[in-house]
Amino acid sequence: MKTASTARPATSTPEFAVVLTQAGSTRANARRKIAAAVQSGKAGGIYSETFSLLGGRRFWSQHLHSDNDVHTAILKGVAFGSLLFFLEHNIGTVDEEDVAKVLGVSTRTLRRQAETPDKAMPTDLASKTWQLAETLAKASEVFGGKEAAQRWLSAPAVALNGSRPIDLLQTLQGAGVVSDYLDRLEHGVYS
Repeated sequence: MKTASTARPATSTPEFAVVLTQAGSTRANARRKIAAAVQSGKAGGIYSETFSLLGGRRFWSQHLHSDNDVHTAILKGVAFGSLLFFLEHNIGTVDEEDVAKVLGVSTRTLRRQAETPDKAMPTDLASKTWQLAETLAKASEVFGGKEAAQRWLSAPAVALNGSRPIDLLQTLQGAGVVSDYLDRLEHGVYS
């Protein structure tokens, strides 16, 4: 049982109030700074790079700065030309069969779409195309270049339980695992 003399000191003392205010303010400022850095880094870097990998304004209705922008653009319709541009200019050493599996289409379908580049992709295919391009953009940033990122996509990764990142990209859950892993590497967390 506590007595009045052993009770905690009141938190309303000016010194304690200043410390709490500063600590709270510092934490709040830190949270705001982190959120701003994450958003500006993603908005400026990943969105712009992914947009470029997919052919930019040639195929997308607007410049993209957020997940909401990407969502809206995909619903408006994205031409197969964007996917074809991505495959022709950015996939490099990644096996065509692996890319087709990630996108959920056959290699024959991919080749056939070259005849109709202005036709809008189905929403799910446009979304998977963005996901693959965004993963390549993020991996390029983490590994120092597109070629290194392409090699990484196709090689088993110990931190991914020996799975190849390209295989994990076949599901939303696997894509989340790959994205989380790239985020950890980007921030220096290697386990």
